[in-house]
Amino acid sequence: MQTPVSIRRASAADREIIYHMICGLENTVLDRGGFDRAFERNIASPNITYFLAEHGGKPVGMVSCHIQPLLHHAALVSEIQEMYVEPEYRSQKVGNALMRHVTAFAKGEGAIQMEVTSRATREQAHRFYEREGFAKSHVKLVRYFNEA
Repeated sequence: MQTPVSIRRASAADREIIYHMICGLENTVLDRGGFDRAFERNIASPNITYFLAEHGGKPVGMVSCHIQPLLHHAALVSEIQEMYVEPEYRSQKVGNALMRHVTAFAKGEGAIQMEVTSRATREQAHRFYEREGFAKSHVKLVRYFNEA
């Protein structure tokens, strides 16, 4: 990649791009109605921000940042809820550029740390996050409501 990647804040107009990327992240076609409801709520929230990475004007990656006050930290904590880079742009520093941008944003908002959760099977993503300075320090437990 010769041209540097640019990062910009996403808006409601980026719904289709983000839908495509989140489907890619989950490797499935997500329920469109459910996605749209969540997107509308999130894009309007002052606690959630989406950023898009573009290369030559083409969207090539995205990251979300949720910042909230947590009582057990007595401070603001940031969390990456979703991060995705188009397959043909992986290993080209797009993820690193997104990470630098979202980290600077969260620090600028006053967050004292950043967290990320990644499915246990995504070992390549875990290696990326560890290279970016994240440590495996917690265990996440999930209770699904839609299963018998």
